Amino acid sequence: MSEEVKSDVSRRNFIKGAAAGAVATGLIGTSKTSWAGANDRIRVAQVGIRGRGNDHTSGWKRIKNVDITTVCDVDKRLYKKYLKDNYGRGSHAEPTKFVQDMREVMDDKDIDVVSVATPNHWHSLAAIWAMEAGKDVYVEKPCSHNVFEGRQMVNAARKYDRICQHGTQIRSSEAIQEAIQHIRDGLLGEVYMARGLCYRWRGSIGSKPDSTPPEGVDYDLWQGPAQERAFSDNRFHYNWHYHWAYGNGDIGNQGVHQMDICRWGLDVQHPNKIASGAGMYIFDDDKEVPNVISTSFNFDDAGERGKFMTFDVRPWCTNDEKNAKVGILFYGSEGYMVIDSYTHYKTYLGRKEEEGPEANKGGDHYGNFIDAVRAHDRSILNAEIEEGHYSSSLAHLGLISAKLGRTIDFDGEKEQIIGDAEANAMLTRDYRAPFVVNEIKEG
Repeated sequence: MSEEVKSDVSRRNFIKGAAAGAVATGLIGTSKTSWAGANDRIRVAQVGIRGRGNDHTSGWKRIKNVDITTVCDVDKRLYKKYLKDNYGRGSHAEPTKFVQDMREVMDDKDIDVVSVATPNHWHSLAAIWAMEAGKDVYVEKPCSHNVFEGRQMVNAARKYDRICQHGTQIRSSEAIQEAIQHIRDGLLGEVYMARGLCYRWRGSIGSKPDSTPPEGVDYDLWQGPAQERAFSDNRFHYNWHYHWAYGNGDIGNQGVHQMDICRWGLDVQHPNKIASGAGMYIFDDDKEVPNVISTSFNFDDAGERGKFMTFDVRPWCTNDEKNAKVGILFYGSEGYMVIDSYTHYKTYLGRKEEEGPEANKGGDHYGNFIDAVRAHDRSILNAEIEEGHYSSSLAHLGLISAKLGRTIDFDGEKEQIIGDAEANAMLTRDYRAPFVVNEIKEG
């Protein structure tokens, strides 16, 4: 392993603040916002306040001199409960403003950071709008709804010189950083394969008819980039995950976390061949994205003999794999590693599977982002947006193969599918004006 790779992983293990980041490679220019030091107040707008939005709120509240000053959600009904759940007596100061339309957030010059926890189909456009407005961004996974969007986010971050962290928080776990260092150091020998698992208990969502949007919901804004469709409660809060227009199924919901670590450990970016087998098994409900999917990814140019990755989604009764149901396994010539949570790994060495190094320790992904914002140094980020783009693209490519029922060949340099016009068209979508993700040149 090269000294450059070793130092990169070591830096991610031990960097604690902006001063450390100054010695890292890949420094960028000075910010339009000049931070005088670690005690300067950073003003956050929280966009999306269900589910992950509450976790974002908890993360920002833990950090000194970081305040959520504005909250945004298309569903007005959520705000009262959000305040009750997150801002009890004697706690952090409440936000001073609530808005329904995120464009008001982008126009607000007092906002420094936009925290995006919307449905997937809004992630890229919200982040791009924020970066165009000169704001730094923390965006939930997957960072995009399709491959084209992800690349435009990366280009926006470079063009507008913004800090953009992807919400794959396992990368900030100290234990998992240590695990990757062991792989780099050769503990498992030649690592040739990674396997990601998403064995989550997901029941039927049943069937519900189209209906009228609830009072207090701006459904036009909620649909955003997606083509107009009648409202259904089964395509709205949370269940949007299972519909092509808004979500990416469990491979794009949970799986981006695990595939991100698979890719990190294998030290690869885009695959060159993708093959999925998938179907809608067990349940007859309103879900559109397959509830069972098995995908393989080939990285033929990685290492001396290439690398291989698999990812499996199962929704119901199943075994674990060496205690992992939502996790990652790495296989090498000298042993294998199991990552069975966001914070724990264990190694098994040799033919007798003798127990090797093990650790269980988390980290602060939000704090890592704020360190990078204060230093205006994207090299500090544990999950910089380009890493998020590569990992999110795995889900998108796997779903294209699943939807078409055939293997696809991918040119990672051009980010185009080879020799398959129908598949290639699925790298983007038809956008609904004015909610359009335009092509952005890096600048």
